[in-house]
Amino acid sequence: MPRRPLAVGITGGIGAGKSEALKAFARHGAATISSDDIVHRLLREDEAVRAALVERFGPEVMADGEVDRAAIGEIVFEDRDELVWLEQLLHPRVAREYLAWRDQLAALPDPPEVCVTEVPLLYEVGADERFDAVVLITAPKQLRIARTDVPVEQRSDRLIPDEEKAKRADFVYRNTGSLEDLDGFVASVLDNLRRWP
Repeated sequence: MPRRPLAVGITGGIGAGKSEALKAFARHGAATISSDDIVHRLLREDEAVRAALVERFGPEVMADGEVDRAAIGEIVFEDRDELVWLEQLLHPRVAREYLAWRDQLAALPDPPEVCVTEVPLLYEVGADERFDAVVLITAPKQLRIARTDVPVEQRSDRLIPDEEKAKRADFVYRNTGSLEDLDGFVASVLDNLRRWP
């Protein structure tokens, strides 16, 4: 029976540096997948998702046969109920996809030691139970605002505070330095994971 890759979840606020951390894990040999990438693929390819969006929000959320993510963003960030509806549509599908991906990795003749999934709302949706270890990436609010075009405030009132997440995560990195610093942190996490129980 081949060994199952150790499953690691990366989480953190908008602009904290989760995507850069995911890239660093990939550079160091981990298999990686992003929940955001899964969402983008669902919006492109899943006809049930696309039909549900049009039924809920109207045909104006489609542009040239593609889901207009900006139009949906404007709707859901103005209306919490619509955001909750969208999350209930997408989150179970996203979880199914990354769990299936992990099963595919485990079935390989030579599976990777570690597989890493970026899950922005990991604790908020109770997904931490699906992972062997959790990495939290944090950064001060002003730095996060500077790093992203997405208004950081839009979701903040719904999120578990970083201080609480830090108590629950296995590894915490305050991302205020260089990409080299972040890379070094990821390398040390992987070193730790090789000795993980």
